[in-house]
Amino acid sequence: MTKQEFITQLREKLGGLPQADIEERVTFYCEMIDDRIEDGITEEDAVNEMGSVDDIVSQIIADTPLTKLVKEKIKSKRKLRAWEIVLIAVGSPVWAALLIGALAVIFSLWVSLWAVIVSLWAVDVSLAATAVGSVISGIVFIYTGSTAQGIFVIGAGILCAGLFIFLLFACKALTKLSVVLTKKIVLGIKNCFIKKEEA
Repeated sequence: MTKQEFITQLREKLGGLPQADIEERVTFYCEMIDDRIEDGITEEDAVNEMGSVDDIVSQIIADTPLTKLVKEKIKSKRKLRAWEIVLIAVGSPVWAALLIGALAVIFSLWVSLWAVIVSLWAVDVSLAATAVGSVISGIVFIYTGSTAQGIFVIGAGILCAGLFIFLLFACKALTKLSVVLTKKIVLGIKNCFIKKEEA
């Protein structure tokens, strides 16, 4: 791929960003390619060192604040006519209520997911505390002469320690999965604002 093809693809795929941001990114990558060419690398190798255009665009979108993308998308390309303004105002009780309801459902699902994860972490911490407390209590029971009770309580403490370790791995995996899912959802929302409108 030539430098011009790379820059053209980059410019097209960043179409939903503000024009100033597109120019800044294009200039940055032009300079990077030119620097590599000056160092003696061929144009094609310099472009290949940049990586995939899709990967670059994904990273740029991930780094761009959602508010900037929304502002660029809703910025009017033309002045609204009077009948359009009236139609928006008259329809606002319906579309605003639906939008708020949809956002509330999505937000409540997200909060519920994290509430379950926080609850699992709380259970895991309580298992660890119970394991430590049970072992200490068992030792005290054995020391005071209640050997059978002490062994039973120490056994329960060891069981709680095993459950703690088992649940620890599950909690870590669920937390990582939720973080990745949250990042993908945010990136998906950003991509909705980046896609160019069909001509």
